[in-house]
Amino acid sequence: MKERLEAALGRSVSRETLERLALYADMIESEATRQNLVSRGTLGELWERHLIDSAQLARFEPHDGAAWVDIGSGAGLPGIVIACLVNGPVSLIEPRRLRVEFLYRVIERLDLTAMVIAAKAERATGNFDVITARALAPLNETFGLSLHLSTRKTVWVLPRGRNAQTEVANARRSWQGRFHVEPSATNADSGIVVATDVKASGR
Repeated sequence: MKERLEAALGRSVSRETLERLALYADMIESEATRQNLVSRGTLGELWERHLIDSAQLARFEPHDGAAWVDIGSGAGLPGIVIACLVNGPVSLIEPRRLRVEFLYRVIERLDLTAMVIAAKAERATGNFDVITARALAPLNETFGLSLHLSTRKTVWVLPRGRNAQTEVANARRSWQGRFHVEPSATNADSGIVVATDVKASGR
């Protein structure tokens, strides 16, 4: 598993980081009896389908110490995984009470430099270097929900599945910026949209 994680991430991973991720995986599996954090059908593939898939997003960090925000964090995917891998602060935006409580427990147990914003994305405040979201909404809507959290230098790193190119084409009708699709390291059919200089068309 270490080799697979490092291949997706593009760098080596410390034993402490692996231990944190393993503990996080255990916490997700334990919590699954209380709430549906991830699809039950994917619990047996937790590392590949969720942890490594989330970890690869750290490849696109613009600089060491960048501030990340994960919108609609849910179980903490990818936000908790990112917090295990980067040096900068990570904020997790999640409005649902049970998931917020779970995220607080994970952050405390793993001793992470992360915080939970218990609100919907449109009510959150702050500016971030990297904005990410996994399985939140179509690309158009994701930009609309998160633009107020960005600066001119913000990078959006958004896994979009097999329809990434189509979503970019649709987003260009309403949004300007530099968009490109990177191949996923965990699924050959999936893409990751990396976007900068995002602004609404006509502005």
